[in-house]
Amino acid sequence: MSDRLLLPRYRRDDVDAHPPLLSPEYRSTVLRAPRLPPVHLPHRLTEVTGPLLGEGRLGPLDHDLTRQHDAEPLGQRIVVHGRVLDGDGRPVPATLVEIWQANAAGRYRHAGDTWPAPLDPNFDGVGRVLTDGAGRYEFVTVAPGAYPWRNHDNAWRPAHIHFSLFGRAFTQRLVTQMYFPGDPLFSQDPIFNSVRDPRARERMVARYDHTATRPEWALGYRFDIVLRGREATPFEDGADDDD
Repeated sequence: MSDRLLLPRYRRDDVDAHPPLLSPEYRSTVLRAPRLPPVHLPHRLTEVTGPLLGEGRLGPLDHDLTRQHDAEPLGQRIVVHGRVLDGDGRPVPATLVEIWQANAAGRYRHAGDTWPAPLDPNFDGVGRVLTDGAGRYEFVTVAPGAYPWRNHDNAWRPAHIHFSLFGRAFTQRLVTQMYFPGDPLFSQDPIFNSVRDPRARERMVARYDHTATRPEWALGYRFDIVLRGREATPFEDGADDDD
């Protein structure tokens, strides 16, 4: 769906696995989807070279959302890890991976989220990390809760974590969502189901990983992100913070 690439040398032909810009069941797209075909604008030097993204932009606890405050957040601790890979299965190193999510009660920390679920003063819901030489990343956080979102009658979003991946500049950005296995809300979520191919939808669902589970501390989940090719992770052209 998107022509924005993390790095030009990882380009592969896209498969029909990404959600369309207009998905009528997802009501927000009716208002924001373009009515005419997008116009390609070539990236010039300023778009390609800046702003720079790298280790200097990271704080020591950006990867651990449970230790960013004096006290711990409420909820089930989880470790989310995986690899960022190109279409040929090669690792993509030094890629900035960011996440944002609701708290354990299903509420985001921003002014637009006003449904009556408690805010957690010890949880901001945002993190970032750079992939290592093998394309690996890891976050420590809490399991997000489901929340209502007024898209249709009695609409609730499945628990999910938003992922944003940057290459060398903001114009090289990809956005996706990670879901949890066995969620009963999958069938009535039009965002998840806007990815028409069931096999591609499965690539947005993390796997429980007992090897990453820490005894008496946190459950582990693995979520690999593939940028291009037949096994590509579905990406979206943009995302609202509360979707």
